[in-house]
Amino acid sequence: GVSPVSPIHVYTQREVYGTVGASVTLSCSFWSSEWISEDISITWHFQAEGTRDSISIFHYAQGQPYIDDVGSFKERMEWVGNPRRKDGSIVIHGLEPSDNGTFTCDVKNPP
Repeated sequence: GVSPVSPIHVYTQREVYGTVGASVTLSCSFWSSEWISEDISITWHFQAEGTRDSISIFHYAQGQPYIDDVGSFKERMEWVGNPRRKDGSIVIHGLEPSDNGTFTCDVKNPP
């Protein structure tokens, strides 16, 4: 049989502007008709402007935030989300011109 799937609606800002050297919050809120399970995972991806490849820069799973230890964000990222409040936001500190690009927040809430 096919297990029923309920969508998760994820909301982010369409555009975020920051100042070089300052911090910026990338907000990600979500809504699910199902309860938020212990297995919820949140992944942030970054695609630099002018490139095709997207890299994972942050992952939240099993109740723990994991900042990927590759790439230019590793020392500059802070987890400020709270899945129980349906919030998957992160902060990037010390903005650099190379941070320009597309950030994507992906939320999975397995049954």
